[in-house]
Amino acid sequence: MGVRLPHLALRGRRRCRSLLRDRRGVSAVEFGLTAPILFLVVFGSLQVAQGYYVRTVLTGSINAAARKSSLQSGQTSTTTLDSLVAQSIRYVMPTANITFTRKNYAQFTSVGMPEDFTDTNANGRYDSTECFVDMNGNRTWDSDMGQTGLGGANDVVVYTVTVTYKQWFGFAKMFGLPEYQTVPQTTILMNQPFATQATRTGTSVCP
Repeated sequence: MGVRLPHLALRGRRRCRSLLRDRRGVSAVEFGLTAPILFLVVFGSLQVAQGYYVRTVLTGSINAAARKSSLQSGQTSTTTLDSLVAQSIRYVMPTANITFTRKNYAQFTSVGMPEDFTDTNANGRYDSTECFVDMNGNRTWDSDMGQTGLGGANDVVVYTVTVTYKQWFGFAKMFGLPEYQTVPQTTILMNQPFATQATRTGTSVCP
């Protein structure tokens, strides 16, 4: 018994046209294609917002603490002030690691400046065999002459708080981005003139 091939071909063409006109399930396919991009944009925006919020809270907290530290009462309350800053940060990011540093200087122009040294070989940098003026009393040449701590009256203080926290979403690691975010924040203030500023004199050190 023979098979009419033209008739089968016609039926096949009709079925193909029917499938092409069938729109069922198109939304699911389209969502599957666009969902990864959509989720990436949403979660990425949330992660950026997280970092901005942490930085905003940190800025407000460190400025408030620095102002209180500059008062005479701040000389004995640095630990309490640091605790208040940490409390504000951990309210937003409970698992954050927080570190505090204070360096003090005689004046603003000294902030971040290296200790003086005798450039014997005129190469523009300090070498271990050259003499230097030790301003912070550690008997070592430092690229930053600041002394650790709050200092005294009229001293300039650089107060730095560094917050390290694990980011909310783990996809950052998939793209080679760091899993932990580090946010440093620094403020510079001069202590109130509650007494006469101590005179700073350096000691010449020759290795």
